[in-house]
Amino acid sequence: MLLLLTSIFLLHLTAIILLIISTAHNVWWSSKGYCMDIWKQCFYTNNSCVDVHYQGKEEYLQTVQAGMVLAVIFACCGLFIFICQLFTLKKGNRFIFTGLFQLLSCLCVITAASVYTVHFHSDDKNGGYGSSYILAWICFPLTLLSSIIYVILRKRE
Repeated sequence: MLLLLTSIFLLHLTAIILLIISTAHNVWWSSKGYCMDIWKQCFYTNNSCVDVHYQGKEEYLQTVQAGMVLAVIFACCGLFIFICQLFTLKKGNRFIFTGLFQLLSCLCVITAASVYTVHFHSDDKNGGYGSSYILAWICFPLTLLSSIIYVILRKRE
């Protein structure tokens, strides 16, 4: 049981680390002259960064930003609740609240990544999606898997 709890803890911690990197790193979109994330746009030629401005798409950008930040917050809260439930939960009970927070994190990630996919760079031929964008999509199945495992997992002796 200790090995199972340790592996679940490491899966959850990996998801949190990838969510933080995906949210903070500056490579959601990359091309020859610049790279862009949900916070700023950096140019390679003069090593300068400016705030991201999309004409008429500010609401979508705020949705992506809020979704990723909420995903990190829910995942961190889920880890904290898991540790608390690990020591306070009676034998035979399930980690329902931890699974619920991971599911909320999963929904926030899929919402943010989907909105970014649909509303940004759909007609841009110069460049491609970057590593942070790919990490966001990788975080979706990780958080979904951990939420399912938490709901199924019972605390045994």
